[in-house]
Amino acid sequence: MHLYIHIPFCEQKCHYCAFNSFVASKNLHEPYIQALLEQLKKLFNKYNPQYLSTIFFGGGTPSCVDAKLYKPIFEFLWPYIDSHSEISSEANPNSASSSWLQQMHDFGLNRISLGVQSFHDEKLKLLGRNHKGVQAKRAISEAQDVGFENISIDLIYGTSLDTKELLFDDIAQARAFGLKHLSAYTLTLEENTPLYTKPEVSKDSAELANFVRQSLYESNLPQYEVSNYGTLTCKHNLGYWKYEPYIGAGCGAVGFDGQKRYKASSNLKEYLKNPNALHVEIVNENEKLLERLFLGLRANVGVDKNLLSPSMQKRAQILIDEKMLDLLDNRFYAKDLFLADEIVLFLLEKD
Repeated sequence: MHLYIHIPFCEQKCHYCAFNSFVASKNLHEPYIQALLEQLKKLFNKYNPQYLSTIFFGGGTPSCVDAKLYKPIFEFLWPYIDSHSEISSEANPNSASSSWLQQMHDFGLNRISLGVQSFHDEKLKLLGRNHKGVQAKRAISEAQDVGFENISIDLIYGTSLDTKELLFDDIAQARAFGLKHLSAYTLTLEENTPLYTKPEVSKDSAELANFVRQSLYESNLPQYEVSNYGTLTCKHNLGYWKYEPYIGAGCGAVGFDGQKRYKASSNLKEYLKNPNALHVEIVNENEKLLERLFLGLRANVGVDKNLLSPSMQKRAQILIDEKMLDLLDNRFYAKDLFLADEIVLFLLEKD
């Protein structure tokens, strides 16, 4: 079983961020952890997981919450994990202090994902990040010094400032640390964010996307999902792409038991008042197929041939002939993960 834990707090909202996160008083951090623990106990009582293969603390910014507040969460989870469990947390360079990293590592955290986005200060300012490139490099170094062997960073590309030279430099600076995983996301202008009304800050370029992919491949970081690269894959995210069940806990967090999807309130005050109030929806067979296609083909997970109807298999054969799909061991794989969405839409077309 996989577990996702949402920490919705941030020190400031980035200009591109549409995630469920809040700039709130630190006085709410401890009550939130207490509510989270209450919800975890209820969910574990319901789903009775015997073992957690992965745990992921996402956000928001988990590193802006004092590490000592996480101790009761880890104490509750210890019986469900072992040395093989992947336990990840997102963190920001400005708040992932050496002390925070050390305490979380002592609790059992063994994977850290740092929201670097770029090592170039002008680009970080455009994105509304509250750290500088030197802080990003410090955070990576301190994570390594603490003992983290599984370190990933996020980079964003597709801004108006991006050139091949800048992106190559970002990748080179990342590779200088010997990282075995990196996530590279294209900038998306989401509604209700400061950048949404500034389309001029975005540069939608297939050429840049392919340049990033090729540069990472040449740096021994091969693409294994649309936005993820490396030789040390993220087991937690692979669980999503394989359509495996997972428990979701926290304000606005979603969980999936294989049949039903459930979600806690996205309103922080409501969640603190009643963390066990969940909105539940049944996922019908058509929705499951659609989700399996989109998730499986965007990664090297692939899709089982038997999931496709005869007409869809005929369309798949057309794509095989056009060298857009592979069929290996009874599973379909997209040859170009960037084209996964277009491939799925073609498979779903009505005759």
